Amino acid sequence: MVSAVERVRERLRRVTTALQASGIRYAVVGGNAVAAWVARVDESAVRNTQDVDLLIERGDLNRVTLALHGVGFSFCHVKGIDMFLDGAAAKARDAVHLLYAGERVRAEHPEPAPSLDQVDISGDFAVVALEPLVRMKLVSYRDKDRTHLRDLLDIGLVDPDWLTRFEEPLRERLQQLIDTPDG
Repeated sequence: MVSAVERVRERLRRVTTALQASGIRYAVVGGNAVAAWVARVDESAVRNTQDVDLLIERGDLNRVTLALHGVGFSFCHVKGIDMFLDGAAAKARDAVHLLYAGERVRAEHPEPAPSLDQVDISGDFAVVALEPLVRMKLVSYRDKDRTHLRDLLDIGLVDPDWLTRFEEPLRERLQQLIDTPDG
C-alpha cells in the first residue's frame, strides 16, 4: 500500500518537474490539489489519491506531450479523456488526466474549469487556488468530490461563509455538505 502512494507522489513530481523545466503553465487539480491544501492545515488529514489531474491550456498540448514523453509518459485518449500513461503496464485509472482551462470537463457541467490565472505556486508545484478548486469539486459533485469537500470543511479551509461565493446549484450543494457532514 505504501508503494502505491509513493508511486502517485513520484509520478506527480516527475510530471510537474518536467512541465516547470519546459516553461509550461499548469495547475495540479483533483485529489492531489485537495491533499496539498489540506496538508497546509493538518497533514494527518491528507487523503491519498490514485491519479494525477492537471489543468493545462489546450494550446499547450503538443508541448506538454513532448515534455512528458521525455520523462516516460505516453499520450492516449480513453473514453473522452486525454491522459498520459506512465509506462507499458500503466492503467487509465492511475494515469495523468488532463483538464483544459476555461473548458467544461463534461457537457452537463454548469461551469467550465478555471483559468490558469487562479493558481497558487507557493509549494513544490503549482496547484489551483482554493476557491476555484472548491468550485470544481462542487461542479463535478461525484462521491469522491463530496468526500474531498468534506475534508476541506472538516479542517476549516471551507466554512458556511463560503456559501456567498457561489450561485445555484453550487451553493445548494455546499449547503447540503455543511448540513450533512457525515454523508
